[in-house]
Formats: sequence, C-alpha cells, structure tokens
Amino acid sequence: MRDLVEIGMGRTARRAYGFDDVQIVPSRRTRSSRDVSTAWQIDAYRFEIPLVTHPTDAVVSPSMAVRIGLLGGLGVLNAEGLWARHAGVDKLLFRLAAAMDEADEAAAVRLLQQWHSAPIRLELITEAIGQVAQAGVTVAARVSPQHARDLAPDLLAAGVEILVVQGTIVSAEHVSSAAEPLNLVEFIASMDVPVIAGGVGDYRTAMHLMRTGAAGVIVGHGAGASTSTGDVLGIGVPMATAVADAAAARRDYLDETGGRYVHVIADGGMRTSGDIAKAIACGADAVMLGEPLAAATEAPGNGLYWTAAAAHPSLPRSHVTEVPEGSIGIDTLLFGPSSDPSGTMNLFGALRRAMAKTGYSELKEFQKVGLTVRP
Repeated sequence: MRDLVEIGMGRTARRAYGFDDVQIVPSRRTRSSRDVSTAWQIDAYRFEIPLVTHPTDAVVSPSMAVRIGLLGGLGVLNAEGLWARHAGVDKLLFRLAAAMDEADEAAAVRLLQQWHSAPIRLELITEAIGQVAQAGVTVAARVSPQHARDLAPDLLAAGVEILVVQGTIVSAEHVSSAAEPLNLVEFIASMDVPVIAGGVGDYRTAMHLMRTGAAGVIVGHGAGASTSTGDVLGIGVPMATAVADAAAARRDYLDETGGRYVHVIADGGMRTSGDIAKAIACGADAVMLGEPLAAATEAPGNGLYWTAAAAHPSLPRSHVTEVPEGSIGIDTLLFGPSSDPSGTMNLFGALRRAMAKTGYSELKEFQKVGLTVRP
C-alpha cells in the first residue's frame, strides 16, 4: 500500500524517502571484499564500476572522459556544452573561476549563458569525441531532447557508442504546438547504438520510457547543492523512492516483454559513498555522479561545479558552486586509499566493502539487500 498523507481537506500526498532516510541492513552472511564484483554491462558495453558521469563541463572534458573510461566507468560528454561551441575552453573556465570573486552572485551564470549562446560547431564536438575514441574507451555523449534529432546522426558518425538523451524531465509523450516534438519510439528505433534517456521520477514515466526501447533510464535530475530546480520549478525527486519505483517498473517491464532488461541509473541525491551504496540497494544498476567528482584535480571546473541547466537562456536552474578544495586525484576519489572518514573519497572501494559486509558478491544481488527507514 502506498503511504498517503493528508495535507489538507480532500488533498493527499504520497510519503517519499531520500537516501538520508534509509539504511542498509546487514544479512546473516559476510564475505571478503576481494570476492566482490562491482561490474555492470549495458548492451555490449561492460564497465568495472557502476559509474556514469553527469554530462557537465564542470566534470567532463575529453581528457577526463578518457580517464574515467580507463578507470572502468563511463564518461559522458555534453554534446551541447562548451567543448562543442568554443576552442580554448580551458581559458573560458579560468574566466569563470575569476567571476566567482565578483560581488555579483549571478556573474558566473551570465557567462555560461553567454558562452552557450554561441552555435554548436560540428568540427569541435567531432574533435572532442575523436580524442575519447582514440584512447580506446567507450564513447558517450549527451544531447537534449530538443536537439537530439538534429545532432544524433553527426554524433554517431563521429564515433559515439552510447547516446544519452537527457533533460530535467524527459517523458515518452511530449506535447508541443510550437514544433514537432521528439518521438522517442521512432528516434530510438532509428539509432544503431544504445540510448539512455531521462530523467524521470516516478513509476509510470519510467515504464513509458522503457517502452520506447531505451537501454537505460535516468532517475532524477542531478539534485545537489548546485541545483535549484526545486526553487525554480517546485519539482523535487526523493531519490530512494524514485529509484525503487523505477526498479519496480523495470521488473514489470521485464515480465511484460518476456526478458528485456532496462538499466536504472540514479542521478542525484548522492554526496557520499554510503549514498551510492543505498542507490544500488534501492534498485539502481549504476549511479550518475557530478558534484562528488568535481573535487578531483583532473576535473576541468577548477574547483567549481554546475549542471547544464545553469546555461538555460531564460530560466537557469543551477548555481555555480565551489566544491571543497584539495589535491585529490580521480584515482583516489574513486578507489582510495583515503584518510578522510566522511565518505567522500574511495567511493567505489566503499561500495565494494558495503557489499562484502552484507554478504553480496554482485550488484544485482545487492539490489535485494534489506532496508530500513529512519524514524
């Protein structure tokens, strides 16, 4: 039964939970962390850790995408971001850091809006994709639903192997009187590569996206300290409930199709390694991380983080925020060793340890671990 709460006469709301509200319950068995696998596979592509990067220029440059790929994750380039519009992006990002020292708190967002008003240049995004492809790692790129139809053929020709169609909210049925909306069923059927689509926040929308033929569904919209979607649109996704609902849709869709498995990717609400473990425990196959990776020395944001929504020309929904400073390499951030007990380093070493402490050897098994809700 759904837990409904009356918020006024004749108006009820469903009680939902974030990762801070749930805890993982140990089982009767433990095992050595050396016997644990954190590998996952989507379509023909296998990854050693369940990491997909949030497609923001603050975290993912071509070189960072390569590094993430070599470490066993999937780096996703933003095909509508700065590397697709400007040469010399490093200089722009240093200007952005300087703008953070100004008294005007909106100065950095205005710069991003200005830079993103420049047209997308096919030769630049082709060059960026080529750098990743030449390194021999899986190439992934993100497009918005508004530009997916126009950009996808050129991205695939450049070497993209996994296409991510991502917006704040993505549905299988978008209604528009201004222009012909993207038909995801037809679009995905025309693609020769797996398509990951999202974000979603509920069972019904997740199920609809799965029925479009998507290989993976993104749950959430990257919520964290930098995002302001709740303040601007009033939309929020309590992630533990949202991931569990999407996992239920995945199970029902698996039965409906007689065996087609769609991956659930959690995006948002994760600050620590414990949150990552809880996301998997709630049913996610992988996590999409942005802000937790911005502290890495290799991150192009120079200690800053924002999402692509910061550059919206009329309604930005992300701040440019400073992340804790430190000389942390991405290797240490993901795999340790760590001297920090806060859970912000050795993210996937901690996931491996959580699985071992609860007796599970594979991610799909760990999705069955017991959970409790804080009082």
